[in-house]
Amino acid sequence: MGSATPPLDAEAWVFDLDNTLYPAGAGLFEQVEPRMGRFIEERLGLDAEGARRVQKQGFRDHGSTMRFLMLEHGIAPRDFLDYVHDIDYGVLKPDQQLDAALARIAGRKFVFTNAAANHARRVLDRLGITHHFTAVFDIADADWQPKPMRAAYDRLVAQQDLDAPRTVMIEDIARNLAPAAALGMTTVWLRNNRHGWATDGAEDGHIDHVIDDLAGWLRRVAPRR
Repeated sequence: MGSATPPLDAEAWVFDLDNTLYPAGAGLFEQVEPRMGRFIEERLGLDAEGARRVQKQGFRDHGSTMRFLMLEHGIAPRDFLDYVHDIDYGVLKPDQQLDAALARIAGRKFVFTNAAANHARRVLDRLGITHHFTAVFDIADADWQPKPMRAAYDRLVAQQDLDAPRTVMIEDIARNLAPAAALGMTTVWLRNNRHGWATDGAEDGHIDHVIDDLAGWLRRVAPRR
C-alpha cells in the first residue's frame, strides 16, 4: 500500500462503472461478452474460438476490445458499442445500500468508464443512484482512448477540474489504477475474482486500498452527514 490522502479528505470520487458500481456476478457482463464475440465473428469472418482468441488478445494489447477493432480493423467505435450494449438491463435491481453509502460521502462524484455514456446512464438508473453523480466521463470524452491510457485520465482531470491528490478512484481492474496513482489520486481496488484479467497489476505497488464490498467500505470511511 502506498501513502495517500485519507478518503475523508477527498474533494472528488471517481468510480468505474461495470463490475464496480454493480457486482461482477450481476449478470450484465455475461450478456455483453458473447455479443462482443458475435460482433467480431461477423465483422472479421472468424469462428467462435478464433473470435474469442482475437478479442482477449486485443483487450490486453489495447486496453479495450473497441480500441483494438478501431485501430486494427477500422471499425467505427459506436457501431461496436451500440451492438454489445443491446442487452437486458433488467437484471440490475435498485441498490439501496449503495445509494445510502453514496449519500454519506461528501464531494463530487463521477463515473469514468470505457463504455458509452448511454450505457452508463442505463446502469445508474437501474441501480437508482443516478442523482449522486455530477457527470459521466465516457470513452468519447476520452477521445476513444481507454483506461489505462494516461491521456484518458489527463482529459478527465482537465475536463472536470479535479485536484488529483484530493481525488479517490475506485476500480475493479487493478492495472487501470496505475495512471490514477501516478497523478496522485488515492486508489481503491474493488477485488474482482470472476475475471482473471482484473488482477493484472495488482502487485505493482500503486494500490492504496483493497476492498471486497464497495457500499460497506464507503460506510466505514465516510462519516454520517
